Amino acid sequence: MNEKLLAGRHLWYFEYYTGGDVGLFMKIARMVHSEQTPIQRIDIFDNPTLGRVFALDGITMTTDRDEFMYHEMLAHVPMFTHPHPKNVLIIGGGDGGTLREVLRHPEVENAVLCEVDRRVVEVSRQYLKTGEAFNNDKVDLVFENGAEYVKKVKNQFDVIIIDSTDPTAGEGGHLFTQDFYRACFDALRDGGVMSAEAENAFYDFNWTRIAYRRIKSVFPVVRTYAGFMTTYPSGFWLYIFASKGLDPIKDYRFEAARAMSQQLKYYNEELHKACFVLPNFVKKALEESP
Repeated sequence: MNEKLLAGRHLWYFEYYTGGDVGLFMKIARMVHSEQTPIQRIDIFDNPTLGRVFALDGITMTTDRDEFMYHEMLAHVPMFTHPHPKNVLIIGGGDGGTLREVLRHPEVENAVLCEVDRRVVEVSRQYLKTGEAFNNDKVDLVFENGAEYVKKVKNQFDVIIIDSTDPTAGEGGHLFTQDFYRACFDALRDGGVMSAEAENAFYDFNWTRIAYRRIKSVFPVVRTYAGFMTTYPSGFWLYIFASKGLDPIKDYRFEAARAMSQQLKYYNEELHKACFVLPNFVKKALEESP
C-alpha cells in the first residue's frame, strides 16, 4: 500500500464479532503485510497502542501488547501438569507464540508444530517477534491439516496443545470435531495431557459447549479454565484441559511453576489453580443443551 495515499487520513481495521453488531476497531498506523493465501487472508499492521497486529481472515490472532496472556495460559497449564513433558505437539499456532512458551520448559526434547498454512509461519518469521521461536533446534515443522496429521501418530506425545483459529474461519472447524479429539487421545502417551483454546464465554457460547462435550466424551479428565485476553471477543477467554488421568490442580508441579513464573507476564503458580474457578454463568452454560 502506498503510504503517501494515507497522508492526512486514518486507516482503520474493523473486526466484527458473532452477529455483526459488536466488534473491535484499531487504527492502522502502518500496513506491514497483506496477502491472500490459498487458505486464508493474512494481514499484519502496526497500531500506536497495541504494537504489531496479526490477523487471519479479519480475525485478530495476536498483538504485541497482549499476546502473552493467551499463549502463557494455553501452554503452561498443560506443561506444568505433566511431570516430564518431553515430546510436545502444537496444532495450529503458526505465529510461534505458543511454541515460544513451550520451549521455556527445559524438559522439552522435541516440539512438533503442525500448521495448515505454510505462509503463516513464513510471514510470522519475517514480521513477528513470536516467530523467532521457529529458529530453535528442538522444533520440527509440519505443514498439513492438523486433523489429518494427528490421525497418523499413535502414542507419541506427552502434551498436545490445540492453538486453533476461530472455528467459523478457514480450517479451524476441523479442530473442533469428536473424531479429532479422539485422534488426539490416541496420539498421547499414557499420562498424556492436552489443552485447547475454547473461544469466548460471552457472545457465543455454543462452540465452547460443543468442544467441552466432545472432549469429555473422549477423555476421562476434562476441566475448563479461563483467562483474560484483551483483544479477543469479550476479553474473557476459555480453554479446555484434558488428560488420560492427571488432574491439573492436584498433579501440577507447583515449585517448577513458581520458579518459571518470575520470567512470565501472566501465568504463575497461584493463577494455575485459580483459573479453574469459573463464574456461575459459565458453569451453567456448560451444562445447558446447545
